[in-house]
Amino acid sequence: MNKTEYKNFGLSSAVLHIMAMIFMLLDHTWATVLSYNWMTCVGRIAFPIFAFMIVEGFNHTKNLKKYMLRMLVFAVISEIPFNLMYGGQLFYPVHQNVLWTFLLALAGLWLMEKAKSKNKIWLTILVCFIVCVLGTILGYALFVDYYGCGILTVFVFYFFNRDREENIVSRLWKKSKYQRIIWTLVCFVGQFICLYYINVEILGGFYYDINIFGMNFELVQQSLALLALIPIWLYQGKQGYHAKWFQYFNYAFYPVHCLILALIAMYA
Repeated sequence: MNKTEYKNFGLSSAVLHIMAMIFMLLDHTWATVLSYNWMTCVGRIAFPIFAFMIVEGFNHTKNLKKYMLRMLVFAVISEIPFNLMYGGQLFYPVHQNVLWTFLLALAGLWLMEKAKSKNKIWLTILVCFIVCVLGTILGYALFVDYYGCGILTVFVFYFFNRDREENIVSRLWKKSKYQRIIWTLVCFVGQFICLYYINVEILGGFYYDINIFGMNFELVQQSLALLALIPIWLYQGKQGYHAKWFQYFNYAFYPVHCLILALIAMYA
């Protein structure tokens, strides 16, 4: 497969959004109205894709303030539908919707970009460390969806971004003839290791006993989130379909599907 064929085979941003929304819908449907376990297993794939797309949005937006304001507006709109779906009540303070997770992550990305613009490696590393620690603490303290692990997941895709010309981590990498190939491999490995640690070692949770060729293994359900790396790695930076209505559909889908599932669960 030559380079052109590979790019044509790659997924677009629009396709990734649609995939993530379908996976999220399956997961939330399992949590509210149906009890097919495979639905939540497939649903594990949704969040890493959304986290990756947040970084893509941050990198390509022409107006970060408008991007964050739009995220804030829909986070507020989504709160009651999310509360009804997740807690069955209008006010549910112990768990906030995922858009707050992404809003905190975007604030962290903005701070790290500000530090990087100073062109001082030591300052960049220090700020990145502080932002990661504070982001994790705030994620747990504010009870946002996926807690601090959700914010860290966004940061993973920011640090290990194979398409970024001046990535914070890549600036420490010695330039050479094969840097692009090497950096891409570093990003793939870095994403896999970090997501494994976040989902398996930190989040953990429910696991399945499986038997392969007479040998018993434990499969952590949350580890299925690593399957999201397959479509993410197939992404080639193409925006794909990007009509204005589709952009707002992607935002509106979250509160609307939460509200519909909540109403079905309450009255069906």
